[in-house]
Amino acid sequence: MRKIIARVSVIAGLWASAAAQSPTLSSADLAGLSLAAGYKAAFTCSGVFNAGRTPEQLDGDEFARVYPNLREALDALPAAEIDEEKKTVSVAFDRRQPPRVAAWRPHLGCAQLPTGADPEMAARLPQAKVRMTRDLPRPLPRALSEDGALVKAVGDAFDRKTYGEGTETTAVLVLKDGEVIAERYREGFGPDVSQRTWSVAKSIAATVIGAAVEEGLFELSEDDAGLLRVADRAGLDAWSGSGDPRGEITLDNLLRMASGLDSTPAGNRTDDVYFGGGRVVDHAITRRKVAAPGENWRYANNDTMAAVRALRERMDDDKAFRRFPFERVLHPIGMRNTYLETDWNGDFVLSSQVWTTAPDLVRLGLLYLNDGVWNGRRILPERWVEYVSSPHPAQPLAARANGEPRPGYGAQFWLYGERFKLPAGSYAARGNRGQHVMIIPERNVVIVRRGFDEVGGTRFDIAALSRDVLAALDGAGE
Repeated sequence: MRKIIARVSVIAGLWASAAAQSPTLSSADLAGLSLAAGYKAAFTCSGVFNAGRTPEQLDGDEFARVYPNLREALDALPAAEIDEEKKTVSVAFDRRQPPRVAAWRPHLGCAQLPTGADPEMAARLPQAKVRMTRDLPRPLPRALSEDGALVKAVGDAFDRKTYGEGTETTAVLVLKDGEVIAERYREGFGPDVSQRTWSVAKSIAATVIGAAVEEGLFELSEDDAGLLRVADRAGLDAWSGSGDPRGEITLDNLLRMASGLDSTPAGNRTDDVYFGGGRVVDHAITRRKVAAPGENWRYANNDTMAAVRALRERMDDDKAFRRFPFERVLHPIGMRNTYLETDWNGDFVLSSQVWTTAPDLVRLGLLYLNDGVWNGRRILPERWVEYVSSPHPAQPLAARANGEPRPGYGAQFWLYGERFKLPAGSYAARGNRGQHVMIIPERNVVIVRRGFDEVGGTRFDIAALSRDVLAALDGAGE
């Protein structure tokens, strides 16, 4: 066995102090240290084994520009211990407990063990026995443009100021009429280097659910008002008790972020699942109902996780469930560098924990431009593209507190269009730290931008980049 002791921005003095005081730490302090250790283990595991990055590279990107209190906690922890043979990463946080452990598996990437688990549990994590075809994905056609305005717009995305002061871009790809016409990466990145998608994963979740509709597991229908809905009740076992009002929640409610379930104020603070080693079934589907389903829009990671859990329970075959996204969606369209990570119970955490490349995300956008059809094979049902890109009556506020316009919401996709001076019908997958897949059907264009923007800092202006790209295409006489 060969182990590498990887230093990820460790401040030895801080850790020594924290370790010396650990017997007197409160339970809240230990909970915070456990989360930080889980964060470090998870990102190191995914970064090393999914993306092939070094701990030093991770320290400059994945662990940089995060919340200051998180950064301080990360710095106070000891070095991550990487076991290349077992494909595990361990991070100690308290002398009296086992370390936090994340373990890698093919296709499924890294899953965290719960706090206090025996590290040997890593060998028993669920696997995905995906049936691989011998057909390699065809490269997307490339016709890189030399148009000065387009080259400038793409280049400006990397200057840390034009589209947001201090933003940090790692990749920009532009696809037009099925061809990649612009592609650029920051040093240390390239077409085969994956990053965490954060909430772009939600749009992948909607795509997986769409494939399930195409397979007949759920039904897409039009209601009396002409709105498309997946009206099947989520039907989760946890909500099936006699008189449980959550039994009324439909898959449509979950995909539209209108479940009526309670969540944290932001709705995206699901640390127990993301970094705490918690299970989806213990955290994401246990919230109480506080509003009628379908009436109020409230951004909630839990809604996405619950929707994917509903697919697992509907399939009632765990092995088939874990193969399904790869065999029905990702691999048929050539997304072979995409890892859908799970909790230790085998539930996909498709609200955030996906690692993929910029070219794979371009393929996702192209699938939607092609109305859910790839090389003549229907992956998504008819009208699914219309469904995810159309508003429901329950919508987010049209403007932020500072007056900036805010996108509308479809089904796990954000709606742009004329409010942002973009063609009507433009919509996007979006994620934390500046992950974007802008889909512009009217112009047959997909724009992918990846980054490591500061958490809580200036947002990358994907609408402005998209406008500049379209203006460049107009000037080039597309």
